[in-house]
Amino acid sequence: MRFAGKTALITGGGTGIGAAVARRIRSEGGDVALVGRRREPLQAVADEIGAAVFAADASDGASMKAAVAGIIEQFGGLDILIANAGGHGVGPTISMSDETWALAVQLNLNTAFVSARESLPALIERKGNIVVLASIAGLFAGPDAAGYVTMKHGCIGLAKSLARDYGRFGVRTNTVCPGWVTTAMADDQMAALAKMRGLASIEEAYALVTKDVPLGRPADAEDVSNVVCFLASGEAAMVNGAVVTVDGGAGTVDLPTLAFVQ
Repeated sequence: MRFAGKTALITGGGTGIGAAVARRIRSEGGDVALVGRRREPLQAVADEIGAAVFAADASDGASMKAAVAGIIEQFGGLDILIANAGGHGVGPTISMSDETWALAVQLNLNTAFVSARESLPALIERKGNIVVLASIAGLFAGPDAAGYVTMKHGCIGLAKSLARDYGRFGVRTNTVCPGWVTTAMADDQMAALAKMRGLASIEEAYALVTKDVPLGRPADAEDVSNVVCFLASGEAAMVNGAVVTVDGGAGTVDLPTLAFVQ
């Protein structure tokens, strides 16, 4: 019961990794507040595990300020922020519109920054912590994904700045960088890849994108939530400013040597 007496705010908690983290924290005694723009998926998770829902746009200051105030009113304080909200930002730089770039900033970087800024006073009061969900796209560049890659790099920089500036106040901040995870968003990408490569299923597409990953498979949401919840717990009391990959070893592969094994 690592989270007994603790309250966690999870942005983007209606699906995938966010929902898995919510289930894990509730199962270990914590109170959970799910924050997002789409109430329906959040409410489905909330009804399942006994969480609270606060409809808010994590990229909007006034909206998040109101959500944090509501969480404090209901639960008495805030101990953990899981900055999980994110979205797409695909396309090559040469053809990316201003609107697509701005949306990548809003969905991936502004959501993390604004939710952290509005949560910090409450987190300082309770000596809480923040876990930012980035991606291995924050460490490496995938093809034709300039917006997503840039913003996930920015999320890591934000988390390091938070760790540096607010560690003295007792607030830890760490970053988790997943590789491929079998979520609804990734399923859509696998469906597109399967169509492009003439594959029979998204399972074949997942196998293709992980064929050079040392563990040879994608993660599932629970694989990532296990790491997130460790960092958010007291067991990680001296972990601050860390960047933890959950990628099956993808980031350890020396690309120029792949020719020797293929």
